[in-house]
Amino acid sequence: MPVITIDLWPVSTEVRAKLIRDLTTTASEITKLPPSAFFVYVREYPRDAIGVGGVPLSQMVPDAGTLPKEEPSS
Repeated sequence: MPVITIDLWPVSTEVRAKLIRDLTTTASEITKLPPSAFFVYVREYPRDAIGVGGVPLSQMVPDAGTLPKEEPSS
C-alpha cells in the first residue's frame, strides 16, 4: 500500500481531486502498480502555518491559499 502525501495551503475541491488523480496516475505509471494500490493524502494548512526562510507564506504570497471565487452559473 504505497502512500503519497502532499502538504500545502488550502485549495479548491477541484484542485484536490486533480492532485489525487494525477499523483496516483504518475506513481502508477512509474512503479507499474495499479492505481488502486495507492493512498493519497492532501493535508492543508493555513497560510500563517507555513513558513519559508523564516517568513510566513501569508506575507510572501498574500493570495496563496485563497480559494478561487465561484463563477456564477448561467
